[in-house]
Amino acid sequence: QVHLVESGGGLAQPGGSLRLSCAASGFVFRNYAMAWARQVPGKGLEWVSAIYYDGSATYYADSVKGRFTISRDNTENTLFLQMNSLKPEDTALYYCVKSTDARYYSDTDFYTEGLYDYWGQGTQVTVSS
Repeated sequence: QVHLVESGGGLAQPGGSLRLSCAASGFVFRNYAMAWARQVPGKGLEWVSAIYYDGSATYYADSVKGRFTISRDNTENTLFLQMNSLKPEDTALYYCVKSTDARYYSDTDFYTEGLYDYWGQGTQVTVSS
């Protein structure tokens, strides 16, 4: 059974940093692309970042480009999201998401919800002074 367990969320000040982790189990982690998505209550889902199965390519939403870095450790079955220069608008519930494929074949694949099949329970990130 697939499990995705996020951790690392919490309260950060504007300009601060947080590092999210996602522990994956129940599938061959190194074979699948992975992504982070976030949601604010009352707003739509935003795809934040994604990474190929082997880490050779990454994608970022324009809203986080240059501030967030996605990475993965295939020996530890863990996905990461390093978030720097945090802003209040980064406040959201962050989800770790498993793709159905090893890579993305077009830029639009990154934010095509139908290409993902498992979600974690989410970790809350709050950016406030």
